[in-house]
Amino acid sequence: MPRPYVLLSVAQSIDGYIDDTTPERLVLSSSEDLDRVEEVRASADAILIGATTLRRDNPRLLIKSPHRLERRTANGLPPQLLRVIVTRSGDISPGLRIWRADGEKVVYSPDSAAEKLRAALGGLAVVVPLGAEVDFGKLLDDLGARAISRLMVEGGEQIHTEFLRANLADELHVTIGGFFVADTAAPRFVTPTVPLPQSSTRRMHLAEVSQAGQTAVLRYLIR
Repeated sequence: MPRPYVLLSVAQSIDGYIDDTTPERLVLSSSEDLDRVEEVRASADAILIGATTLRRDNPRLLIKSPHRLERRTANGLPPQLLRVIVTRSGDISPGLRIWRADGEKVVYSPDSAAEKLRAALGGLAVVVPLGAEVDFGKLLDDLGARAISRLMVEGGEQIHTEFLRANLADELHVTIGGFFVADTAAPRFVTPTVPLPQSSTRRMHLAEVSQAGQTAVLRYLIR
């Protein structure tokens, strides 16, 4: 089976941070951009985040718009996307909101964490071990075998970095909020110390620039 088309989606400050270091979640997007993001979500088959983002933000990753849910159903798709979580440690609580949300979930982990996850989550998700470390190529192969043709990736830092480092992303959406975080301890869009192939010598193609409320949206084609 072919691997899914991979779209990375991120909201960041002007200086490249995706959160700050306070306990509260930092809202980087405008309401108009959040609606745009849900429209993009509604066109995907699955949505992926890392366990750090899952623990910090406790999202449900739902499509809320009734007309988007109806459109998906009319097109023969499940109303909600497949929720995909990647963890290295296996430290995921069964009390998080995502497990109570409608739709199927799958968790990818190293072999060493799989039994721990199955014991903790029970039947809340399918747990798929991917070797000594999480192999993102194998992850995409497994999603392709599950008939996932379009995957939306919403982070965080380590997840975006890994997809870009391994050259596994096809498209990138960057929302830029009109402020600075200016805290070197805060998480960034990508890990600054990891070399990436998308460098000044291998530039991405800027396909679209748009405005959503008080945020700018850049759409790049990577491949």
